Amino acid sequence: MKNKYQNTVYACFVGYIVQAIVNNFVPLLFLTFEKSYNIPLSKITMLITFNFGIQLVIDLLSAKFVDRIGYRISIVLAHVFSAAGLISLVILPDVLPDAFTGIFISVVIYAVGGGLIEVLISPIVESCPSDNKEKAMSLLHSFYCWGHVAVVLLSTLFFKVCGIQNWKVMALIWAVIPIINGIAFTRVPIASLIEEGESGMTIRELCMNKTFWILMLMMLCAGASEQGVSQWASTFAEQGLGVSKVVGDFAGPMAFAVLMGSAESLRELYSQCFCSWGYFF
Repeated sequence: MKNKYQNTVYACFVGYIVQAIVNNFVPLLFLTFEKSYNIPLSKITMLITFNFGIQLVIDLLSAKFVDRIGYRISIVLAHVFSAAGLISLVILPDVLPDAFTGIFISVVIYAVGGGLIEVLISPIVESCPSDNKEKAMSLLHSFYCWGHVAVVLLSTLFFKVCGIQNWKVMALIWAVIPIINGIAFTRVPIASLIEEGESGMTIRELCMNKTFWILMLMMLCAGASEQGVSQWASTFAEQGLGVSKVVGDFAGPMAFAVLMGSAESLRELYSQCFCSWGYFF
């Protein structure tokens, strides 16, 4: 029974890599958009705001429709939106009269996918039968960090070897991952998070819970801080410090992602040591 859900957990791990792609690939191209399409940075700032805001809105609205249409359809749609947004990024800026409008629409599309992934992946892993669910959840969240590292590292190396002008090819390469993982989610088993005969908490009950609002505020501040640093570090290093794109990407977003992943790994190591000592005594 547990082995049957192992592929589900693997697909969830890749799902967080997909979220890392849609959140962190485009910020590597901010200066490229500015130079290629003559888009001022003041307008490019809107991309970050809307990406983060739409994901938050999807997180809130998903409580209404996910239970109705089911987790499988929802998570497959999340990958469809993620892939469609990346593919649209290649097509729409050159097709529409205004390049920024094309980029903006693409960001909105993949932001919907990213928001759905954010709200669906953890419950799906939580529902899978496992002997060590805490370890699986910790490893799951670290996959976003290491996915972020992979996005920056592989994209930057591609730009160095093939040239930044070929960024559309890299966008299509990244789009392959949500396509394949979306297909995987049509096949893997997905368990129900709520036991038969039980009912989940209503939105009204959730909104009346003070702990929910405290955690919501913490998540909002942490998410905004993470997005601000990870998405602007590369542009700041290139333009503000005058370093090359490779140095800016490595010293900025990739270093940030490595530290996030290391912190997650240290937390897991500390948790295991603490549990071991508790069992010993």
